[in-house]
Amino acid sequence: MNLSLELLRRCSVAVDLGAARTRVYLKDGGLIVDQPTVAAVNTRTGSLIAVGSLAEQMTGRTPQHIRVVRPVSGGTVVDIDIAQRMLRFFVGDKVCRAWRRKPLLRAAICVSHDADPLARRAAAETLGGLGARRVELVDTLIAAAVGCGLPVERPEATMIVVCGATTTHIAVLSLGSIVAAEKVQVGGEIIDRAVVEYARIRHELLLPGQSGHPLHDALKDTDPTLGGAEVHGRDVSTGLAKSVRVDTADVRAIVCSPLAGVLDALRAVLRRCPPDLVADLLDRGIMVAGGSARLTGFDDLLSEGTGMPTQIAERPDLCAVEGLGAMLDGRVRPLRLDPLAR
Repeated sequence: MNLSLELLRRCSVAVDLGAARTRVYLKDGGLIVDQPTVAAVNTRTGSLIAVGSLAEQMTGRTPQHIRVVRPVSGGTVVDIDIAQRMLRFFVGDKVCRAWRRKPLLRAAICVSHDADPLARRAAAETLGGLGARRVELVDTLIAAAVGCGLPVERPEATMIVVCGATTTHIAVLSLGSIVAAEKVQVGGEIIDRAVVEYARIRHELLLPGQSGHPLHDALKDTDPTLGGAEVHGRDVSTGLAKSVRVDTADVRAIVCSPLAGVLDALRAVLRRCPPDLVADLLDRGIMVAGGSARLTGFDDLLSEGTGMPTQIAERPDLCAVEGLGAMLDGRVRPLRLDPLAR
């Protein structure tokens, strides 16, 4: 970790390019971009119509010649050109031109721990479009752990679960490196689809496709004494507007069902860890981060399934980019040996 920290301190900008949201951190400037990773493209001319929040609002509401695309899927850049144009719009042409005048501009970007060479190259080329001459690739798990305030540089076990839009990453860290890690294809979008399917089958209700967490968000602020939450959509048979009250317990069961795969992956990670590290985790527990960390019942499921305390980060959606920013600003110190102990 010492070498990576030295290289990261030379970077001027850090990017967390996620499937759901894009965040850009400027050294000594803080977080300057936090927008949905969405772009609207005119298929006739190829021009970019909108990006970010405005493009996300267009989902399901566009004519045939306008297409709403997501250039990132599963943590991998699948459309480099759209991703570059989207980032250039987010940070502004003036910032890009200022960066290009620097002969050795360095940038950092988060990548998955199991990313193949093609995915790593796509991430580097995306930042190259902003004028970066050198791109440092940082593991998302390590960046998120640093952003959560975990002592990843110490010879002690820390466990991080990053639940994103399409995937969930689980790892045990020690001495700034990954000891064991797993990835499972379960995330916020999978949960959303399960909830939408529940509403269609149980209540014959079609929910709006552009809503992020259609019933999950509605249940957060629901009074338990009411017995459920009221949601709005379109009737399957008549096509007319319809409102129904859904049962809280049913929706919680629907949400927790796909998350069972995360629990299985977490147990697999623990089985591959040395006993000393597992013993450390009994006291420290599990830290949960990522944009989907606050899914209903997620922390309770992990705590009951492992017998370890589970804690959700204070700002789970910003952990990765905040961790990158801490490395850029030099707020993370490498482990140094005490010369008197020799």
